[in-house]
Amino acid sequence: MKFIVNSQLLKQQLQSISGVIGNNNTVPIVTCFLFHLEEKVLTIRATDLETTMVVKIDVEPPAGQEPSEVAVPSKMILDILKNLDDAPLTFISNDQNYAIELECISGKYELAGQNPDVFPSMPQQENTVKVTMPASVFVSAVGKTYFATGSDEMRPQMAGIYCEMSPECTTFVATDAHKLVRYRRYDAKADESTNFIFPKKPVSLIKKVLESYNDDVEITMEYNRTNIFFTYNNYYFICRLVDGKYPNYEAAIPKENPNKLTLDRGAFLNVLKRVSIFANQSTTPIRLSINADHIVVSAEDNELANKATESLPCQYEGEPMEIGFSANFLKDMMSNLETENVLLELSHPSRAGIIFPLYEENEDKNEDILMLVMPVMLANA
Repeated sequence: MKFIVNSQLLKQQLQSISGVIGNNNTVPIVTCFLFHLEEKVLTIRATDLETTMVVKIDVEPPAGQEPSEVAVPSKMILDILKNLDDAPLTFISNDQNYAIELECISGKYELAGQNPDVFPSMPQQENTVKVTMPASVFVSAVGKTYFATGSDEMRPQMAGIYCEMSPECTTFVATDAHKLVRYRRYDAKADESTNFIFPKKPVSLIKKVLESYNDDVEITMEYNRTNIFFTYNNYYFICRLVDGKYPNYEAAIPKENPNKLTLDRGAFLNVLKRVSIFANQSTTPIRLSINADHIVVSAEDNELANKATESLPCQYEGEPMEIGFSANFLKDMMSNLETENVLLELSHPSRAGIIFPLYEENEDKNEDILMLVMPVMLANA
């Protein structure tokens, strides 16, 4: 194998898929990239056995170059490329012993490749259903739900993002039983109803790739019972879906919430950031004392004798109430919303609060977001 490529282009493309590579010492080959050269296209593959990421780039091989492959140590080649200037790089590998040479203006580097035949094969794309959506929709859906996913290995379904598609809309849901986000898009639809659970690591990696491009072309998703296949520009992703049934999230959402609190989102977020500094850092509870025209946000840490109180104007319809929440959960929710104002619906200090963004007339009506946060017990409540 021999080709010439820009060193920084190669580095950028390798970095974009390198996040999938883990430190799996039991299967050393998956710490490598698989390079496959055919005609003028270099296909690079990385995998952790559950997720596979592929990128294609144009290179300059010599005339008559036969298709060939080699497994390239990922850490070593990335370390080399990070320290090279932006210049043409010649890549040469020996098809018999897999020795690799990198040549540039300043010097030559030799490293040992591995046999490409032992690199894991990709899952077959069989019996799939195909849907498309704008890349920006997928990025927004993952960005607004990812923080609410769980991390309990005993409940893998809740450690993923649930996707529910129908002819009316597409819904993304994440929950860890303490908080929940339901993100719905009416401009992303499927011909038939279906649902599956994304594992959160690969969708986070895919989101990073999509964010690195300014264009908003469509992302294609093809899925079957075990895997989902993404295609976007010169990238191809495959990830194994989470097996199992997702919890009945709709049953967890309170339907009767007569107390309605309207707040300036940015102002509330800043108050939360300041007041939470004074909360117990292991639980970060904050107290909301809600009245007709103002809300008092307070926190204290009795062990360290720390305490903070701030007042914020609001619009409130309902009985005066005191309720406690995790400051970190509320900060995450306020940070992942974009509207100027938010609506917090409440029923009782012992029941979940529901947060909605309040859209202006000119804002996106195809987006529907609901965030649920469970209350925490407060001392002297």
